Amino acid sequence: MKKAKRELKYTLSGQMTAVFVGLLVFVLMLVFIVNTGFLGRYYMSHKQKDLIEMYEEMSEAVNNGNLGNEAVQKKLVAELEKTNIDVCAMDISDDGKVIFTNVKEEGFLYKQMLRIFFLKDDDQEKILKHSDDYVVRKIQDPQSGTDYLEMWGYLSDNVFVTMRSPLDSIRESANIANQFLIYLGIFGMFFGGILVWIFSRRITKPVLELARLSEDMANLNFDAKYTSGGKNEIGVLGENFNKMSDQLEKTISELKTANNQLQQDIEQKEKLENMRNEFLGNVSHELKTPIALIQGYAEGLKEGINDDPESMDFYCDVIIDEAGKMNRMVKNLLTLNQLEFGTDEVEFERFDIVKLVKGVIASCDILIQQVNANVDFIVDEMAYVWADEFKTEQVVRNYLTNAIHHVGNEKRIEVKIVSIDGKVRVSVFNSGKPIPEEDVPKLWDKFYKVDKAHTREYGGNGIGLSIVKAIMESFHQGYGVKNYDNGVEFWFELDAKCGKV
Repeated sequence: MKKAKRELKYTLSGQMTAVFVGLLVFVLMLVFIVNTGFLGRYYMSHKQKDLIEMYEEMSEAVNNGNLGNEAVQKKLVAELEKTNIDVCAMDISDDGKVIFTNVKEEGFLYKQMLRIFFLKDDDQEKILKHSDDYVVRKIQDPQSGTDYLEMWGYLSDNVFVTMRSPLDSIRESANIANQFLIYLGIFGMFFGGILVWIFSRRITKPVLELARLSEDMANLNFDAKYTSGGKNEIGVLGENFNKMSDQLEKTISELKTANNQLQQDIEQKEKLENMRNEFLGNVSHELKTPIALIQGYAEGLKEGINDDPESMDFYCDVIIDEAGKMNRMVKNLLTLNQLEFGTDEVEFERFDIVKLVKGVIASCDILIQQVNANVDFIVDEMAYVWADEFKTEQVVRNYLTNAIHHVGNEKRIEVKIVSIDGKVRVSVFNSGKPIPEEDVPKLWDKFYKVDKAHTREYGGNGIGLSIVKAIMESFHQGYGVKNYDNGVEFWFELDAKCGKV
C-alpha cells in the first residue's frame, strides 16, 4: 500500500493543473515578447503602408484636378483622422501656397515642409523607404522628443507634400497591452487553474476508482465494482473492468473447482492404489498359509511319511479343510467386490425374518456343538421385513459364525429379534471379552482381525464384517456393534413397513 501511495505522489489532477498553468504562462510570455519586440515593427510597417496609400490617393486627386473639391477633401480628412496622419500640401508654383491640410495649426508642419524642400534633409540612416516620388523616414521632434514616421515627396511637378504620424502611441499601446496581459494572466491562472482542477477531479475520480479496482483485482478481491458510471471512454473502461472482474472470478472459481477435483482424483487414485496393494498383500498373506499346508500334507501323502490309514485320513482332512477355507475366502472376496462396485443387484422382497434366522441357526448347529456353546433365540412375534432375502441371510450367517468363533466365558450366544417404530432389529450377542475401543471403528475394514492368535483355528479371514457393511449400506439401513462387560453384540435393522423399500 505504501508503494501505491508513492506512485500517486503526483496526481493526475495536479499534473493537469500544472500543465494548464505552465501553458498559460508560456503563451503570455510569448505574447509579451512579441508585443515588446515585434509589435512596434509591425505597427511601423502598417503605418508606412497607410502613408503610401494616402500619398497615392492624394496624387490621384491632384492628377485629376479635384484636390480642391470639397467632397474629396472631406473624404481625405476622414481617412487621415482614421489613420492618425497629419498632411500638408503646397503649390510651389504659387509661392508655396498651402492647397490642402488637415492640421489646424499648420505652422510647425509647414515649416518642416519648407525645411525639407529647401534644405533637402534626407538623413540616410533614418530613411525607411525611398522612391523617385517620395521618401519615408523615421524622425524625432527635437522639442517634444516624440518619434514620427514622416513622408515627403511630389504629388505632381508643382505640388509638394509632407505627411507624418506619431509613433509613441504604439509604445503606449504595447505597454498597456502588456499590463493587461499580466493582469489577464494572473486572473486566468487563478480561475483557470481552479476550473481545470475541478474538471480534472471529475476525470481523475473514475480513474482513481479504476486504479483501486485494479489493485483489488490483483489481490483477488472481486467484490469491488466500478460505480462511477459515465458514457465516455472511462465509463466503457469501467464496465469492461466489471465484466473482466466477473469473468476472472468465474474462471478462478472454475480453476479452484477443477484443482479440487483433480486433487480428489489424485487422492482417490492414491487411495485405490493403496487399497489394491493392501488387498494383494492381505490376499497373498491369507492364501500363503493354506497353500503351504496343502502342499506340505500333499507331499507327506506322496512320500508316505505315515502309512497308517488314520494318519492318511488326517492328512486328507487337513487338505480338504484348508481348501475349503480358500474356497470360502475367494467366494467372500468376489461377493465383497460385487457389493462395493455395485455390480450385484439388490432385489427387495417381503419375507419372514424369524424363519430365516431359525434356518441359519440350524445350519450352524455343528459349529455350535464344536465350541460347546448355548444359543438362545429370543423373539416376541412373527416379523416380516423388506430386503434382499439372500443377502440378509449372509448378514445373519456372518454375525452368527463370528459369535461362534469368539464366544467365551459361559459360552452363551443370544440371538434376538425386536420390532421398534416400523423397524425390525436383529442382534447377535456372544459372551466373552469386549472388543478394545480402539479396534471398534476398524472392525468393518477388509482383512482386519482383532484376535489374530485364534484366526487360524476358527478359519476367519477378516472379510465377513466387510461384507456385512457393504450389504447394509446397499440396503441404506443401520448396523453396528456394542460392547458389554461380559461380551459383544452385533446388530442390524430392516424396514418392516411396505412404504420403505
